[in-house]
Amino acid sequence: MKKENSAPTMKDVAREAGVALGTVSKVVNGLPVGDSYRLRVEDAIQKLNYQVNSYAQGLKANKTYTIALLIPNTIDPFYASLTYHINIALMKRKYRMLLCTTDFDPLLEQEYVTMAQHNKVDGIIGLTYNPNLIVEENTPFVAIDRSMGPKIPCVACDNFAGGQLAAEKLAELGCKNVAFLRSGSALVNEPNKRKSGFEAGCLSRGLSYEMKIINDGEPYEEFEYFLSEHISNGKLSFDGIFCVTDRLAYLVLHTLHKLNQQVPEDIQLIGFDGIRSFGNIDYHCSTIVQPVPEMAEMCVDLLLRENMMMKPPLVCLPVTYAYGRTTKEI
Repeated sequence: MKKENSAPTMKDVAREAGVALGTVSKVVNGLPVGDSYRLRVEDAIQKLNYQVNSYAQGLKANKTYTIALLIPNTIDPFYASLTYHINIALMKRKYRMLLCTTDFDPLLEQEYVTMAQHNKVDGIIGLTYNPNLIVEENTPFVAIDRSMGPKIPCVACDNFAGGQLAAEKLAELGCKNVAFLRSGSALVNEPNKRKSGFEAGCLSRGLSYEMKIINDGEPYEEFEYFLSEHISNGKLSFDGIFCVTDRLAYLVLHTLHKLNQQVPEDIQLIGFDGIRSFGNIDYHCSTIVQPVPEMAEMCVDLLLRENMMMKPPLVCLPVTYAYGRTTKEI
C-alpha cells in the first residue's frame, strides 16, 4: 500500500497511465514508444508530479549526466553568451553543467580538470590557455578555439574567413588605408588566424595596411600611441580599422573620439565576436559575428558522441558581418 504523502513512483505512473512499467521506463529514458503510450505516460507524470531520480538513473547507466565547462570568466560578454548556450544545449539533452571559471590561470585550469575527473563527470568542454594541460585519455574532451591534439576535437568559428571578410567589407565601404589592431594570447590558437585572413583580404582588394599587435598583459596605451603617431594636421592616416575583438573595438572607439576623429565619417571600425548590449539588443560596433549558439550545439554534440573515430579534429563554423553604426551603411 502506498504511504500517505510519499513521493510517486514509476509504478504509480504506470498504474495512472494504464500501461506496463517497462513502457514508463522507456519514456523516462527517452527510448521510442508509440505516441499514444508516450502521451499517456507524460500526462500521468505531470498529474502525479513524478520526479525522475537522475542519481539512480546515472548509477544504472554508469553516468553522472554532468558535463564540466572550463571558461575564463562569465564577465566578458562573449564567454557569458557561450556559457549560456552550452548550458541550454546540455539541458535539452537532460545533462547538467558544472561551471569552472579559470580567470586565464593555467594552474587553475589543470586543478579544475583534475577535480572534474575525480567527480566522474561524463566529459569536459574547455576554452583553455594552458599549453601543457593534461587530460586523461578516457575523459571525453572538446576544446574551443585551440587545437590540443588529434584525439581532442576543437570547435571554432572560421577565424581566417572572418578576418578576410572584415578586410573585404572595409574595401567595399570605400576604405583605402587600413589598420589591424590585436591584443591577445601568445598561445597558438584559432583566433590568431584572423590576422592572416585580414592580410589575405587586404592583398586581394589592394588595400594598404599596417598592424599593431600586443600580447595580453601589455598596456592598452600602446594602441593610443600607435594611433596618435598616425595623425597629421588633425587627421588620421587610416580610414578603416579592424580590431581583433569587439572589446578592443569598444576601447579604440573611445580613443578615436578623444583624438577628435569622427566614426564612421572619417574612419570606419569593425570588431570581431558579435557582442550585443544586454546580450540581445544592439551590436556594440560593426562586427564579424561568431555563431555562438551553433558552436555550443556542436561542442555538446561532439562530446556526447559515442564513436571517438567519428569526431573531427577541427570544426570551423561560418561567420557573418553585422552593421553596428561604426561603419557606413551600404
